[in-house]
Amino acid sequence: MLFKLYKKYEEIINYLIVGVLTTVVSWLAYAVCKLFMNVDNAFQMQLAVIIRWIAGVVFAYFTNRKYVFKSKNTNMIKEAFDFTTSRLVTLFLDMFVMWLLPTVFGVNDWISTFISAVLVTVTNYIFSKFLVFNKKK
Repeated sequence: MLFKLYKKYEEIINYLIVGVLTTVVSWLAYAVCKLFMNVDNAFQMQLAVIIRWIAGVVFAYFTNRKYVFKSKNTNMIKEAFDFTTSRLVTLFLDMFVMWLLPTVFGVNDWISTFISAVLVTVTNYIFSKFLVFNKKK
């Protein structure tokens, strides 16, 4: 019964698992940044977000390729470029949320990070499924 459900929703379940792991990798990178940066400074906050993003994108590309979308695309350079480009769009979404919530509304940076992660995860799935790893190409 559980296996049947898993097989039916395998891609979404795997995406959520990989998404959680990607978030952990990203947040760990952010935590390391906080050790060396003053994230109350708007510029340093954005730098920390970019570093967090890079760590997440590298991890996400390889895990999504292998475990979620099971890509067999032999042109990994183009695929990685498309993946990274789609993630740039959500980087700007992340940066906007991480500017808006803490700076304008005074929301704690960790709560802001969580809210941003949810928005970014949903958007990333849509881009990955329909633009990057689309098997109908």
